[in-house]
Order: sequence, then structure tokens, then C-alpha cells
Amino acid sequence: MSLSVRPQRRVLVTKINRSQSFAGVNSSADRPFRNLSPFTPTVSRKTGSRVSRMFSMSHKSPPPKVPQPNRLDEVYEALKKGLTAYLEVHQLELEKLSTQIRESKRNSRLGFLYDLDKQVKSIERFLRRLEFHASKIDELYEAYCIQRRLRDGAHNMVKAYSTGSPGSREARESLAEASKGYKEYTENMCLLENELESQLGEFHIRMKGLAGFARLCAGDQYEIFMKYGRQRWKLRGRIEVNSKQVWDSEEMVFLPLVTEFLSIKVTELKSLANHVVVGNVSCETKDLFAALPQVVAVDINDLGTLKLSLEVTWNPFDKDDQPSAASTVNKASTVNKRFSTYNQSPPDTPSLREQAFYVSVHQAGLLRRRGQW
Repeated sequence: MSLSVRPQRRVLVTKINRSQSFAGVNSSADRPFRNLSPFTPTVSRKTGSRVSRMFSMSHKSPPPKVPQPNRLDEVYEALKKGLTAYLEVHQLELEKLSTQIRESKRNSRLGFLYDLDKQVKSIERFLRRLEFHASKIDELYEAYCIQRRLRDGAHNMVKAYSTGSPGSREARESLAEASKGYKEYTENMCLLENELESQLGEFHIRMKGLAGFARLCAGDQYEIFMKYGRQRWKLRGRIEVNSKQVWDSEEMVFLPLVTEFLSIKVTELKSLANHVVVGNVSCETKDLFAALPQVVAVDINDLGTLKLSLEVTWNPFDKDDQPSAASTVNKASTVNKRFSTYNQSPPDTPSLREQAFYVSVHQAGLLRRRGQW
């Protein structure tokens, strides 16, 4: 699937289990698309698994001074597609669980059915929460469109009064009123744009490694610096024998932004004072709003001989918008993990001998309580 957002930058993103170009384009020149073959670099970490969160302020960046309506339209369309896909995936899970409950009622213990029923209710609550979240985003976008139309009308009025003869007092007052309205509508658009940005959820980016074919050699050291608005992530790695890679960081949580692009800079550390910049690319992020994790590969240099492999998982709710403790839905759990839970086979019903044993134990307990044992 090819996408083009920026005039001189292009992107190619797929679902999980495939790796293709992820808008990795040098900022100096444009080049055509590349179809990449899948690769799985071996990556190990110095430290244990950890997720860093670089942006802990409460939503997060101040409102912009100039609204970007065209960009917001693109992000909104991508966001709606992602939420629709999220709803479809969980609806399929719900249907699968309901079918399993119907098929297991005659050959299952009550405990197993109780666990399945709990999972069904959890998914139903999560679906309702997703639907409410989608309706909230729609309301924000509709309000944004209303303010945009009012701003366009005020702009036309200012232009009309400015080109005409400003001699009369009424014309000057009308011009001042139109200018005041234009400024007010612009501020409202900026506030709504910032509020919509705070509803975009989280991007969990997981480092999978570098792939350089004949370029990567044992002993090479690299530094990767990612910049996404005011968010930063710097990590260093070393290429070891047998194509193994050791990195000092594993995961990062980025909050999606409306107008910013993900900048990636890769530097080869040759010596203490000799660092060579391999590539500096800018990547589109609006295509990462997907229900399933995506493995993407970034072309670091012009020739595509060095690629950065990342696994990106989008959560529609960020850390500051967690559900209540009564909900058992874990937004960080993947779909595959839930599928493994749902696919477990139900236990067999007790045999006739076991049932007779349970009845005799129950009767013995009754006799003991009555003092007749």
C-alpha cells in the first residue's frame, strides 16, 4: 500500500509479518518506492525489558498558534480507519467467544464457562468504550469543521472590507469586528486541534534491529536518535558475531502528533571523535493507526543498503486514560495473546464413576453433620 503525504517523501506500510519501506527518505532528494523482502535481524538487549515514556506531561504540548486543517483532515481519516479496524477485530473476538460458549455448554464445567463469560463481558465493555471514544472524536472534528467555516467566512469579510474604501465609520467598525472574529475562530481551531491530538492514543515502538546485508560487520557500533516533536529516544547498539545485535534500549512510547513527523538519525560510531552520519530521514506516522502490530522497515540511506526494523503497536487510549479498575480489559495485551486464551479446549465432564464418588462424599458429609456416621 503506497501512500504519499509530504511532497518529497513517500511511505509504504504493511501489516505484521511483512517489512516494507516506512517513508524512509533522505531530506535532500526524492526517490521512487522500493519493495523490500522480509528480514528478521537477531537482537539482544543489555538490560531487561522496559518501556520508556518520554512525554509525561498532561497532554502534552501547548496549542498551536496556526491551525493546520488540511493535515488534521488526513490524520482524522487515518484515525477513523484505525478505530474501525479495532472495532472489527474485537467484534470478531466476541463472536468467536460466543460461539465457543454455545458449543461448550453441554461438555464443560461451570468454572470454564464462567471464565469465558467474564472475557465476553470484558470485550463488550471495551467495545462500548471504543465506540464512545470514536463518537467523541467525531464530535471534536465536527466542532473543528464549524469553526473552520466560521473562520473562512470571517476571512472573506476582512478581505472584502480591506479591498473596499475604508472611509466610512461603519466600514471600519465592521472590519474591526470581522478581524476580531477571525482571531477568535483561529484560537478555537487551535484549541480543538490540540484536544483532538490528545485523543490519538499511544505508539509503542519496539526496536528489532538493523539490517544491512553486507554493510553490517562484527564490531560496528551505531547510535539511533529518534525525534518526534518534543519527544526523544536515543539508543546505542553493537554488532556482534553471528549477526547478533546488542542494544541498550528496547521499547519507547510516543504520543501521536498531528503536524509532526518522526525523524530518525543513524550514526556510526567509529572512534571517540569520529562519528559518521549514515542517514537522517523523516517518516510519516498517520498510517500507524492500525488494530494489529506492524513491522516496518526504514531506509536509512539513499541506496537502501541499511534499514532499521521497528515493530509499532497502536493503542487507542494512552496511559493517562486508563479504564477503571473494575474493567478486566488490558489495553496493552495483544490480539494474539487473547486468541491463545480463547482457543483453549474445555475440560471433560466427570465420568459416571467420578459422579458416584462425589455423591457418596456429599452424603457422608451430611450424615457426619447429623451425627449418624
